[in-house]
Amino acid sequence: MELRALRYFVTVAEELHFGRAADRLAIAQPAVSQQVARLERELGVRLLDRSPRHVRLTDAGQRVLDAARETLASVDRVRIAAGGVTTVRIGTAPGLTRRLESGVEALRVAGTWFDVVLVDLPVAARLRALRRGDIDLALARGGVAGAGLSVREAWTEPLHAVVSVRHPLASRAALAPGDLAGSVLRLPSRRCDPPLHDAVLTALDQAGARPRLGRPAASTQATVVEVGADAGTWAVLPAEQLADAPSTRVRVIPFDPPLTVAGQVITRADDGTPGHCADVVVEAFRHVA
Repeated sequence: MELRALRYFVTVAEELHFGRAADRLAIAQPAVSQQVARLERELGVRLLDRSPRHVRLTDAGQRVLDAARETLASVDRVRIAAGGVTTVRIGTAPGLTRRLESGVEALRVAGTWFDVVLVDLPVAARLRALRRGDIDLALARGGVAGAGLSVREAWTEPLHAVVSVRHPLASRAALAPGDLAGSVLRLPSRRCDPPLHDAVLTALDQAGARPRLGRPAASTQATVVEVGADAGTWAVLPAEQLADAPSTRVRVIPFDPPLTVAGQVITRADDGTPGHCADVVVEAFRHVA
């Protein structure tokens, strides 16, 4: 019995769709089907009920799924024991300092075999490095998708309004996006972080806001500085990102009702993160101490 067949079966069982499983694994769908069929022949049981409209686990498939996950986790533990210390290369960017500190500490508590290396890259380069195997996992905000990637939502983060201390609404304890309709929205250029940029505009759209967009700023820090200098503008940024770009010239104000953005842990679709399962990493980065 090959570990590859177990991994393919687990992926199909999680997706309940051979095509999506193939996308996650970054391989052709027939290869997934062949490996799962081979596993069924070896075990002498049907693991999945297949039809043109759905894929479902059989009772035997559910039992095998639980055992397969345990087996793959055991293989990871064997690799850990053999290697002593495993290096985990994490692709990240400015604005995640506190979450990184908490996540790295949680990984160390989970096992002293983690040697963490942080790699600071723009989001597009981060994902390219992940696909090439130059890093083992990446963190990002907003909707991330792409062939060869497995994306797991790990946290939800508040979005806050940023206004100059001279803005007419700077003294407010909370704001609705519509309150700022008379001001120009300034955001970091989409080139900086496309998923986050799109997520912010989507959150505003879902809140019924249609802001006037101003000139894109070069970065988060530039956005904060330029908004601080212009009382006729405002910005929307994640709370943790703002913590890494403090300024006495702006007020950071929560929205009511709240607006949020999702944070993702991204691995290669073959789940090749060394030394641990991706689920452990997701849990590590779920909270900020």
